[in-house]
Amino acid sequence: MDHNKLADLLFPNISRSRQDYEEMFPERKLPAGAKVTRLGPSPTGFIHLGNLYGAFVDERLAHQSGGTFYLRIEDTDDKRYVEGAVEVIINSLRFFGIHFDEGATIDGHIGDYGPYYQSARGDIYQCFAKELIAKGQAYPCFLTEEEITAIREKQESLKENPGIYGKWAVNRDLSFEEIESNLNAGKSYVIRLKSDGNHDLPSEEIKTISIEDGIRGTLTIPENNQDVILLKANGIPTYHFAHVVDDHFMRTTHVVRGAEWLPSLPIHVELFEKLHFAMPIFCHTAQLMKLDEEGNKRKLSKRKDPELSLDYYRNEGYHPAAVREYLMTILNSNFEEWRIANPDSPIDEFDFTVEKMSNSGALFDLNKLNDIGKDVLVKIPAADLCQFLKDWSKEFKPEILPLLEGQEAYIEKILDLGRTGDKPRKDLIYAKQIFEFIRYFFDDYFVIEDSNPSNVSEEDAKAILSAYLASYDHHDDQAQWFDKIRAIGSDLGYAAKPKDYKKNPDLYKGHVGDVSTVIRIALMGRSQSPDIWEIQQILGEARTKSRIQKRI
Repeated sequence: MDHNKLADLLFPNISRSRQDYEEMFPERKLPAGAKVTRLGPSPTGFIHLGNLYGAFVDERLAHQSGGTFYLRIEDTDDKRYVEGAVEVIINSLRFFGIHFDEGATIDGHIGDYGPYYQSARGDIYQCFAKELIAKGQAYPCFLTEEEITAIREKQESLKENPGIYGKWAVNRDLSFEEIESNLNAGKSYVIRLKSDGNHDLPSEEIKTISIEDGIRGTLTIPENNQDVILLKANGIPTYHFAHVVDDHFMRTTHVVRGAEWLPSLPIHVELFEKLHFAMPIFCHTAQLMKLDEEGNKRKLSKRKDPELSLDYYRNEGYHPAAVREYLMTILNSNFEEWRIANPDSPIDEFDFTVEKMSNSGALFDLNKLNDIGKDVLVKIPAADLCQFLKDWSKEFKPEILPLLEGQEAYIEKILDLGRTGDKPRKDLIYAKQIFEFIRYFFDDYFVIEDSNPSNVSEEDAKAILSAYLASYDHHDDQAQWFDKIRAIGSDLGYAAKPKDYKKNPDLYKGHVGDVSTVIRIALMGRSQSPDIWEIQQILGEARTKSRIQKRI
């Protein structure tokens, strides 16, 4: 077989060579040790937590080392393409603080190693498919779907591994004349890799290869023996082939991807070797897991778990700093220890390493995210939180925007409630919850949610509120204000101090806490809230008196 002649027959319009592309995309001029990483999502319209998880790894590895982080859109599957998906990807990642140095943009690309849309790189892939054909390391395969199905059924009946390999690769050794005849007959074909893997050895004698994974250490895996498709019938490459070519010419040093790609690693190793490309360091991250109702770990599911989608966090209004902080706790095992030692340091000062990443399932816990959110938000200035709340409401709850815009001073006082001192309150978690928590400050959203204490009669409740209204002075300091509540309670048979009631419960109807709860519910609609006196100072005298009067 004259393989060069076959290559020219199959790719008559491909004139550029390997050397041409090596010159077009030279080695990057970066500092020693700098890493080049990439995110390569498909434009399906669904961007998920796993994308963000991997993107944080990519971003940290590149930027901590003075390297480059780029975005490549892997859009070779027309069936999965969704209009507007690239915009969703870029905007979602930007919201969570992921910024690319180069790569695909909404309407083009930035950088010298593009195009960064795989659909625009067809000639590059075909150049290297042609090269493999010319070296006798790939071949055209004319098997139809029906023939492949028949092969698969035969393999199943014989309990043999599925796929096109060995004796099942019936087009592997076609002559030039047979290939030419098939082409002249207009038969459809794909380009397959001619794998060097041995197909006939017993399973215990199958050759293995070793590769260093950045997270998992040395991996010993069976060599590839499958004649996988490199170019589909329409000339579009498969993921296996495209990413190998692209990672070389975009000069990627580290490939971060999920553990689900481990079974494909032998294919990729063989392709890098056959193409004589330096292999990047593969870093296979752990799968994101959660505990089910029975306490068993399972993989996060697009169908079962809304929290897998990044849209969930944007809709709920999670602050990107909180999400970033939480993800870092499951990315690096030593992050929480570092945070305890450095409570006020910017997260980017943490020395992220792949060696501290888990290689088993990474457990995602929404409750822990909420707890971390409280810790993060308590340190964010009220002015910044107010702006975040406004930005979120514009997109996800526009009906409350008029309550926020032009009322910034009022909102900032509300958001700062109880957040000062040595033990600040940690009430705020995410935007939707924040508004629910503070909505009693707005008359249109104020509702009575809780009932008065069971030991306070309706008659006593009215008497408490009437006495409170009669004695109310908005200029009282906190001590004067509370003395009046004690006096009201004492007059009605309630202990001035909870400990007095505890010692002699038969002498009192209740204690001053019950009295203040009646007032709290009248003003806030809830039996639990930050300090009543501080809330009244924000509500103002007129609104405070109005609510007490309405409750009476």
